[in-house]
Amino acid sequence: MSFQAYLDNIEQKTGKTPQELLDIAKNKGYDDPSVKAGEIVAWLKDDFDLGRGHAMALVHVIKHGPKISSKHVGTGSAHHDEDDTLRLDGIKNR
Repeated sequence: MSFQAYLDNIEQKTGKTPQELLDIAKNKGYDDPSVKAGEIVAWLKDDFDLGRGHAMALVHVIKHGPKISSKHVGTGSAHHDEDDTLRLDGIKNR
């Protein structure tokens, strides 16, 4: 599954775009560099019933922004993404 597919699945499960979840995370202070991934994963599990894999995808975006490594971009593998910048504005906006 591609990184973008993880974010799309999160949106389908929660009804919130990745950007909306990032905004909530920021309001809660989870974007602070001192916040550990486990704390964010627990919040996403408690409030949105997200599993660890999906939560960790969102943790990456909270901590590092929408840019991802170009390692899997355009490779044609099962885990490839089309671009090295993730779409956070929601599925309907594509």
